Amino acid sequence: MISNFEKSEAYRKKIHNLIPGGAHTYSKGDDQFPLLSPAAIAYGKGGYLFDLDGNKFLDCSMGLTSVSLGHAYEPVLERVRQELEKGVNFMRPSYIEGEMAEKFLSLVPQHQMIKFAKNGSIVTTAAVKLARAYTGRKLVAFPSDHPFYSYDDWFIGKTACDFGVPEEISALSVTFKSCDLNSLIELFNKYPGQIACVITEPERSMDSELPGYNAGEFLKQAIELSHQNGALFIIDEMITGFKTDFPGSIKKYNLKPDMATWGKGIANGFSFCALTGTKEVMELGGIRNKGKEKVFLISTTHGGETHSIAAGLATIAEFENKNVIQHNQSLGNYFVEAVWNVIQTHKLSEYVSVLNSNWMPVLFFKDHQKQICNGMRTYVLQQLIRNGVLCQGMFIPCFGHTKQDVEVFAAALNDSLTNYLRISEEGYANYLKGEPTKPVFRKYL
Repeated sequence: MISNFEKSEAYRKKIHNLIPGGAHTYSKGDDQFPLLSPAAIAYGKGGYLFDLDGNKFLDCSMGLTSVSLGHAYEPVLERVRQELEKGVNFMRPSYIEGEMAEKFLSLVPQHQMIKFAKNGSIVTTAAVKLARAYTGRKLVAFPSDHPFYSYDDWFIGKTACDFGVPEEISALSVTFKSCDLNSLIELFNKYPGQIACVITEPERSMDSELPGYNAGEFLKQAIELSHQNGALFIIDEMITGFKTDFPGSIKKYNLKPDMATWGKGIANGFSFCALTGTKEVMELGGIRNKGKEKVFLISTTHGGETHSIAAGLATIAEFENKNVIQHNQSLGNYFVEAVWNVIQTHKLSEYVSVLNSNWMPVLFFKDHQKQICNGMRTYVLQQLIRNGVLCQGMFIPCFGHTKQDVEVFAAALNDSLTNYLRISEEGYANYLKGEPTKPVFRKYL
């Protein structure tokens, strides 16, 4: 049982005076984990993490889904080392930018041009800007029940965290219900000739259990509907890329969106993201249309850093040569089966569940009254951590994970669910150290 977090406690006491929120991603913040948890990670290897106190944990979220092969994966590191010896940033583009452009676009034959960046928010916002420039319209449409598209005002202004975003900007974003074509039809009818684009994740693991759910059919109909109404369609593959298929759902369902955004797992944790699109749309961000108004698309000093691009190329090579998708999805299936076995062993199927998703299974926790309960969820996460599993309620299979690692998780969960209902009835506060975790998107701290 892991119980020593002495150095983590010292780190936690000082970090909030140095960094707002204590981390550079809100999902990594202290309010997203039980109090008895590592405050910072010293290093990772394969599918495991090691904290400041020397504790070892099975990594379940793999860098917020960005590490698809494993921490410190040697073939990627070797390619990165080769580029580091040559320098990482120059006053003109590096040759490797052209190499990556050709390689990535070969994976996405629907698109002819690509633009690089360092994080997902940059490319989703760039896609929105292109859509507005191309259509001459202002409104952006996206599903209201999806968690995140950008830290920029066009998205954040439509969440509970809208403090600091003018209402005039928030009003330029409109929402519909995900996977619901009728909801999207109603939106186009409500704002005729005003919507510049629809942006959506192609699929989510939690949508898979919706009645009559068919992601591919919905997306094809939504793309056609958008085009009929003069709007562009953007698929955000930030989460699904290199998970649902290779390179993503765009291939899985043979989709033809106007643009697609990519990041996270495409470079095994290195900061490399991309926007792909048709030449007709993407060329608006170029400099060859003499006399045309210029779209200032993406201009980042570090967008062309050679070592991150090299990491992306090495990651693509591993996916092509080692059938990573099959390994990861097979492991995901094994995880779902193992977790259900534990749940049924404790006769908790009415209180604890796992989504039947082989690329991102998510667990849900209810109290003794069968209501979703964040307190019980936090209690289970606390117990998993004590058993050497660092988890946020989901499991992201990576190439470095094995069946034995899934069995480690199952054993930890088995211990964590002991007396689950009794603890819920007596009150989780009696067993939880600190407060329950909180939603990232909330109005007040």
